[in-house]
Amino acid sequence: MQSGERYNSISNYLKSHLGQKTVKLSIDAGFTCPNRDGTIGTTGCAFCSSGGSGELSSTISDQIDLLSSKWDHVKYLAYFQSHTNTYAPIEVLREQYYKALQDNRISGIVIATRPDCLDNDILDLLDEINRDNFMWVELGLQTIHTRTSDLMNIGYHVETYDKAVDKLLNRNIRIVTHLILGLPYETNDEILESVKYIVQKPIFGVKLHLLNVVLGSKLHEMMPEYISFQSMDAYVDLVIRCLEIIPPNITIHRLTGDVPRKILISPEWSYKKRTILNKINFELKQRDTYQGRLCSKY
Repeated sequence: MQSGERYNSISNYLKSHLGQKTVKLSIDAGFTCPNRDGTIGTTGCAFCSSGGSGELSSTISDQIDLLSSKWDHVKYLAYFQSHTNTYAPIEVLREQYYKALQDNRISGIVIATRPDCLDNDILDLLDEINRDNFMWVELGLQTIHTRTSDLMNIGYHVETYDKAVDKLLNRNIRIVTHLILGLPYETNDEILESVKYIVQKPIFGVKLHLLNVVLGSKLHEMMPEYISFQSMDAYVDLVIRCLEIIPPNITIHRLTGDVPRKILISPEWSYKKRTILNKINFELKQRDTYQGRLCSKY
């Protein structure tokens, strides 16, 4: 962490590593998911919308045109975000990844995927790209608890995640792990167990998502009245408890979750991303705590 910082934000890391402010450009490459095309299932994970967590995606050029008026000097990462971005024939993946990297405005690549969609050919391609480019791979674990994975129709368990992590680490590929806070029936202690579990291995980063119930999701159909956190303060408190047990060398990529308001069902306050982040930073200072403070205690 930089001096004076309460947590190791990815924005500060990228500014230090790449030399200036760096922005991810969310790309929808037209991929699907084995949990949607019938290979595993057809309805997707229960918390996903039809956009596969990529509702804000658009083309590289469109996004750069939009952002160039906001920042004069900025670097960009191509972020393959929507659905499962290693779930296509290897020649298609190669074409899509290198097409993005060939744009001289792009300084690196980020690939979000499922841990059950990393066969040896794909791992070899990622290894090849990683040798010459700045890259990380994002794995959607969400929870280590089997009953929750099954309830949310995720389609794999923590053992599959473990195997994927080991294979990526053996190739020196950076890993960012996603966890969702507020999944049905999980206690705060169980959520903290998931956090403790993933940081036992030398992953590069962590994403903590606030569970949003969204229009069109299976979760909304199953549990239309469900609210992941009854208040913003309750969510902020849990995020701080998570940060305290994440080693300080691990980069923090997300501390909440945002979706377009037109599809948001609950929590009704979750669209206030800046307010949530401000509250987290305020509470960290008020409590005089920081990322990794309790690492030696578990």
